[in-house]
Amino acid sequence: MTKIELYDTTLRDGAQTWGITFSLDDKLRIAQKLDEIGIDLIEGGYPGSNPKDKRFFQLVKALNFRHARIAAFGSTCKADLSPEKDPQLQALIDTGTEVVTVVGKSWDLHAREILAVPLERNLSMISESLSFLRSHFKKVIFDAEHFFDGFKRNPEYAIATLKAAQPSSDVLCLCDTNGGALPSEVMEIIHELRKHVHKDLGVHCHNDSETAVANSLVAIESGVTHVQGTINGIGERCGNANLISIIPALSVKMKRIQIEPEKLRLLKHVSEFVDEMANRTPNKAQPYVGASAFAHKGGLHSSAVFKNTSAYEHIDPDIVGATRNFPISEQAGRAALAQKASQYGIKIAPDDPRVSEILKTLKDLEAQGARYDIADGSFELLMKRMLGLHKKFFTLHGFNVTNSKRQGDTKTYSDAVIRIVVGDRMEFSAAEGNGPVNALDNAFRKALGNFYPSVNRVHLTDFKVRVLEGTSGTGATVSVLIESTDGEDVWWTVGFNQNVIQASWSALVDSFDYKLQKDMAETLDG
Repeated sequence: MTKIELYDTTLRDGAQTWGITFSLDDKLRIAQKLDEIGIDLIEGGYPGSNPKDKRFFQLVKALNFRHARIAAFGSTCKADLSPEKDPQLQALIDTGTEVVTVVGKSWDLHAREILAVPLERNLSMISESLSFLRSHFKKVIFDAEHFFDGFKRNPEYAIATLKAAQPSSDVLCLCDTNGGALPSEVMEIIHELRKHVHKDLGVHCHNDSETAVANSLVAIESGVTHVQGTINGIGERCGNANLISIIPALSVKMKRIQIEPEKLRLLKHVSEFVDEMANRTPNKAQPYVGASAFAHKGGLHSSAVFKNTSAYEHIDPDIVGATRNFPISEQAGRAALAQKASQYGIKIAPDDPRVSEILKTLKDLEAQGARYDIADGSFELLMKRMLGLHKKFFTLHGFNVTNSKRQGDTKTYSDAVIRIVVGDRMEFSAAEGNGPVNALDNAFRKALGNFYPSVNRVHLTDFKVRVLEGTSGTGATVSVLIESTDGEDVWWTVGFNQNVIQASWSALVDSFDYKLQKDMAETLDG
């Protein structure tokens, strides 16, 4: 079996994503994660473009990689300079890496109109630059930029650029830089190309036509042995080919690469880690690793998966570190609810009469505005209450929220007063906040903290308000979703009401109640 080389460009091409900025520390930490999942080559950056990338190549030498090698990225020499005098080529040499990737124009349009050089000069820039770098690196990769667009418009010149690079390169990487190619075109072009060049081929696809992963896989089926991409498909415009999808496709489905099971199981973790470094919310619908990738909401689907997982799953989610999930909603069936209960440590059979009762209550509440398919925390509390497994830690005796705006002041002041009962003791608490919900949160936390200090570890990390009946205007029912964490787990709770403050309060109460129930369960288990 011909070895397929995995090349990651998250730290360079991925870093060009709109809204993403990786710090130097971020880049070093991501590089270590990429090594853990078996990436062969990690493109560290463009040392000739900025000091941060230059510093990365200095610091990465101190890291102990078990598998991966670091590649430096640069471009061919400038038209008015020889390679020996081009400072950005010297910057590549100064990195001290074993591998270098050099990008050059393979579309005549770019040579004429972007570089504004004669076509022959572009060819000499490619050959001279690579020849100069050949003696300084163990492996040289030529990225043929805009290759597929160039081939479709002037195949002879596109091939000429590869022939110019061929003598000094180990890999000729064909780039779909504009992301406009289709799988059938990629296959046809690679097959034709094989008649003219005789070096290992690579592929680098962008996702502007939603075909980057498909194009990469088709290219490998057509004989390409080097594939470039990024974690989660991040990259400029619509992104790059997603290695999180490519790796399991090559390993599990196509049997073209061999990756240890423990490395494959890290895919979900690495996907979430890169999103964290990028300060992005993970895409729930991302294939293989997204929260909904193996989520079965419909009753028919849930029932089938409960009997045989392969009925609605293309692979076992555990292979990539993902988990099977059964979001509970009005479409849920008895099997799905029983399966969901087992995730909460509750043993109940699908034919238990209480299951039908819970489903009826669930459908009634969702008709009013609850969203239990998202708010797992609130659904667990609902189920435990209905099954008599819920402990009541406190009782609410009322709250009051006031908002005031003083003349000439741009700030609105919010104050909240609440009264709760814990055991035989009544507790009053007051607090202010930057809004009514924040004031309620502060007051409630303050009151509960006197009895249950662990609630002070709960932090609200997201707050979403959705209008359910838009035709009712400002009197519409709203659903409020709150995401909370205690530093270990994350949970969602929901509240719904025509009054947004009441809906927020319900979600807030469930958030703290969930934490207390969780602490109790952990104490009993211990």
